[in-house]
Amino acid sequence: MKVDAIWHDSGGQGHRTILLLHGLGATSAVWTGVHQALEQRQLGRWIAPDLSGHGLSQWQPHYSVGQLAAALADLVSGSPELFIVGHSLGTYVGLALASGWFGVRVDGVLGVGPKINWPEADLQMTRELAKRPVRFHATQDDAWARYRRVSGLTPEVAADPIWLSRGVVEADDGWRLSQDPRTFAVAGAPFSTLAASANARVALARGEHDPMVSTAELRAHATNVEEVAGAGHNVHVEKPESIVALLEQLTDSCPTPIPGR
Repeated sequence: MKVDAIWHDSGGQGHRTILLLHGLGATSAVWTGVHQALEQRQLGRWIAPDLSGHGLSQWQPHYSVGQLAAALADLVSGSPELFIVGHSLGTYVGLALASGWFGVRVDGVLGVGPKINWPEADLQMTRELAKRPVRFHATQDDAWARYRRVSGLTPEVAADPIWLSRGVVEADDGWRLSQDPRTFAVAGAPFSTLAASANARVALARGEHDPMVSTAELRAHATNVEEVAGAGHNVHVEKPESIVALLEQLTDSCPTPIPGR
């Protein structure tokens, strides 16, 4: 489906809307296990977009957390009850939407594995990646291998190709990642500012073995913090049922929305 420049998938039903936001370099296919669990538990309607510059969503001249959030607002505007589950970069975008700056009312945000601290060396690396030209590969297999490295969806984490959907496209010059390299420019946004601006209940989580962020770092920004045992950075792929269980805890803790708010 398309809304303006944003491709998205959706399913489920009910008055509650659950917006699933993937991380940098991935596509919304990473939520396959999560939305299957959402439908089994009948928790509501879910929407899983490819963020701008990723998957089948259009490339843009410029990328920022605010731009990514603004591009999604029409997908969920008017939702009577809205919860966001964001992974890594998706957490940043979800917090931005929860600020109310984009005309969207959010009830709760579950952020999974956001990288919070950005040393200068990491920022320099992302700046260099954002300036690199599009890389074309001679074979489809080479492109998929590159996509797995960029997204962190190694065969050990995501053996089934269903998790990789829309990550690679064929072009005249060969095979390339669907991700616009310039999207790396979003790295390093101030997490503390976004977390403080969120006008919603916020819960944060990480995999026990996630090297990107520590539990202590998460606790500096939220009182509701959980660690998922046995998981790494891609908790939503490795243990989707655990993510849905955490979402249920969040929805249960939020007041019942007032009709027609």
